[in-house]
This record gives sequence, structure tokens and C-alpha cells, in this order.
Amino acid sequence: MLTGFNITDYSKKTEDLTSTEMTEESIKKVLQRHRLSGSCHVVTFQLEFQILEIQNKENLSSVITDLSIVMEPTEYSELSEFVSRAEERRDLFMFFRGLHFFVEWCEYRKRTFKYFKDKYPDMVHLPKGACSLCMGIRSTSRPGFELVIVWRIQIDEEGKVSPVLDLLTKIPQRALELDKNRVIETAPLSFRTLLGVLGIEAAVECLIRLLHAGNE
Repeated sequence: MLTGFNITDYSKKTEDLTSTEMTEESIKKVLQRHRLSGSCHVVTFQLEFQILEIQNKENLSSVITDLSIVMEPTEYSELSEFVSRAEERRDLFMFFRGLHFFVEWCEYRKRTFKYFKDKYPDMVHLPKGACSLCMGIRSTSRPGFELVIVWRIQIDEEGKVSPVLDLLTKIPQRALELDKNRVIETAPLSFRTLLGVLGIEAAVECLIRLLHAGNE
């Protein structure tokens, strides 16, 4: 069940396309034109789509023949390509399902970043506030040492939504030269492994505590 949607306006018009020959063969052809406006959390949209219904003595078939989606300007650039795919495929279910889970992940990312910012205010910084796509973790005792978590939300060709987290390192050149065990170089891969074992929140917490221990 998809929740979080709020439909603010809806209208429907029907047009009977049944010809005389179809009537004689007990075939009915109707074109429905739908228009609706709504939102999913902070993302607003407008949909216009057409459904062609053909009914005969034995069955009723329905097919979406046209779909147009207009999204209000949003900071979520990932949605643009997704909307184009949904329009191209004329797939309403993919649009609603993808948008729902995308926004859910965005809200979770926002809550998670805010949680760590509140817990470690001296170490954690968010370049664009809670809506940031990345979170910086700075060493308070070693100037220039910073880890950056980049958290993107990916929508694949089928509309499936998944988080993609990467770790970037900003380390002074001198420290890199002294890192004989290549700990810094392999940190991004180690973080990916940590995510798979611990999950997002525990992996980030582990990373912050590791840098925090280095401050002491």
C-alpha cells in the first residue's frame, strides 16, 4: 500500500468513440481523459492521462494511450529522468511507486543527517542543511582531516529505488605519504563493506566514532 499521497484536484471527461459498425457488433469504445493534481510529502505534481476502453460481448480491455507528468521545481534532480521514463512507458504505477519510495528515502536521509548533526555538532557539518546530499565529518584536532559521506538515491530503469552511499576522503598530502598501510586509500571500499554488514546508521556512527577517537 502506498501512503503519503494527497490528491488536491481531479477531473474526468469521457468521449464515446463507438462507430455504427462497432455498435452493430456490440463493441463499445470509450476514451477517458483524466487530470489530477497532488503531492507526495514536499513534492507536488500534475498528471494528465488518457485511457482507452474497448468492450465487447466477452471482455473489457483498458490501455493508457497518453501520459503527461509535470513536477513542480524541486531540489531532487534525480526525479527528472525518472519522470521521463514513466511518461515514455505510460506507466502510472511505476510513477506512483517510484515517487513514494524516493521521497521516503529522502526523508530518511534528512532525519539521519539531522540526527548525527545534533549528536556531533562540532564534527558533523551539512553544506546545505538537512536537505544536503552529503555530510562532512571533520577532525576537531587535526585540521584538514575530513571524511565526506555522499548519499544519493537511485531510481533504476524499472522504477526501483535504492540508496547509494560513497565515502570521500579529504586528507593532507603529508598524511597520505605517511599512510604506508593504505588505510586512507582503501577507506571508501571499507565503508561499503561496513554498510553491508552494519546498515547505514550504524556504519556512519562507526565512522564518526573512529574519527572522534583520533581527536582524543
